[in-house]
Amino acid sequence: MARSSLYQQVASELRRAIYSGDLGPGDQLPTEADLMVSHGVSRNTVRLALGELVNEGLVTRTPRRGTVVRDRRPLLMYPQRELEPQPSGELREAFAFAVSQEGRAPSQNIEVAIVNPVEEIASRLELADGEPAVVRRRLRFVDGQPYNTNDSYFPLALVAGSEITRPGDINRGANRVLEELGHAQVRVVDDIWARMPNQAEAERLQLELGTPVVVYIRVGYDRSDVPVRVAVSVLPADKHLIRYELERH
Repeated sequence: MARSSLYQQVASELRRAIYSGDLGPGDQLPTEADLMVSHGVSRNTVRLALGELVNEGLVTRTPRRGTVVRDRRPLLMYPQRELEPQPSGELREAFAFAVSQEGRAPSQNIEVAIVNPVEEIASRLELADGEPAVVRRRLRFVDGQPYNTNDSYFPLALVAGSEITRPGDINRGANRVLEELGHAQVRVVDDIWARMPNQAEAERLQLELGTPVVVYIRVGYDRSDVPVRVAVSVLPADKHLIRYELERH
């Protein structure tokens, strides 16, 4: 049997144990020596198998604890619900509401700046050359761990003097502020793709080696079909599940 097939077989059996729950978050995998004996393979084969699981984000390797199963509890996201009234009637920011609904604790760090956005953002907002925008950059946490980033851009002329331009959290959410300003979002366009993170993203989100990210860009339009917000989210693939529900009318 080829060496590649051997390490893939070892990786497959360990992967099956993780997905079945036989090995849960925080559990330690057998040592390299134990895996060599139980599978009758070389140390190099075992290391290749473990390396594959590391690249898939299933396990992490530490000097003292060895190889440990990662906590892969993803945050379930329903993008289509962002503009819907919250069932409880509470005025809470969409991310905080979604996390709280799962019985988890949301928090975020926020930076606000006036910028000349890059062309990709400026064109989506249909800004004139040199027209500034306000950006609210957020690093979001779930249960104290960094989960994603969300940078929301708004035309400065549209939101000047509002809470959107000021640092700090907006408990009821920026979408509600836009609505109060007469620019409720009634249509959104989403673009979603996957890639590997850059170094700054990996450090900011404390990503394990080999973890891909999902880039999710949403453009919101008001009743005049004018773009009023561009939200750019970077979502670690192992921490998020995006679910769309579509109905035929």
